[in-house]
Amino acid sequence: MTRPPPRGAGPAVQPSFREWHAVILQMDQVEVLYEQVILAVRDVSLEVVQGEIVALLGANGAGKSTTLKAISNLLRGERGEVAKGRIFYRGEDITQREPGDLVRAGLVQVLEGRHCFAHLSVEENLRIGAFANRPSRRQLKQGLERIYDYFPRLKERRKSLTGYTSGGEQQMVAIGRALIANPALVLLDEPSMGLAPQIVEEIFEIVAALNRNEGVSFLVAEQNINVTLHYAQRGYVLESGTVVGQGSAAELAAREDIHELYLGGTLDLAS
Repeated sequence: MTRPPPRGAGPAVQPSFREWHAVILQMDQVEVLYEQVILAVRDVSLEVVQGEIVALLGANGAGKSTTLKAISNLLRGERGEVAKGRIFYRGEDITQREPGDLVRAGLVQVLEGRHCFAHLSVEENLRIGAFANRPSRRQLKQGLERIYDYFPRLKERRKSLTGYTSGGEQQMVAIGRALIANPALVLLDEPSMGLAPQIVEEIFEIVAALNRNEGVSFLVAEQNINVTLHYAQRGYVLESGTVVGQGSAAELAAREDIHELYLGGTLDLAS
């Protein structure tokens, strides 16, 4: 971490947020192959600083989900692998770490499509997320109350079968299930998919509150660039499995070529 200069050393440039905080996640020239032949992600390098919300933008098929699964080591179930490069979490190489170990270390992923257990109640789904840390009854109760503080809708529906809740409520269950493990870094994959705009905004407001109140870092893969860049500090743009743009949220939001990318255009690499 950058330290302030000693007194009497003269004026100094005010350090940025990123200079004052440690890098919690780093991908270094990562390449992902499926079935040892299909190149899905190529030469991807990115970082998340502790306490940041970082957007990972790109059209459908750009490689966003694959990138997140490479970080959380969930590729093997789809016959994928990190063929080149390395991934670091809190300074440790996690390229080959088991997913369960990563959860216990504070890195969790919320998969695209919510993936709730429809036949279990909302609260039973949330409890499952806590099992990796083997909490005591008291810790589990405190964890549930913490989730309900952020997601009051879930407290109202806690006894309901999750399969009978709305899409927005199921997304909240999926996020709450990840958060009950007290992660330091959450990978969110398309949290707005199929949801009404007001529900999307409600979910992102909760993400922002968790980031602000508890310092939880987020890497959010999204096609909805407007809402994501409104809440993120920085972002990366993926196209055909490669990072083709990066910058502050304000810089990316101002670029017309990035908006056109979602309509079938190409990115202006000179920008």
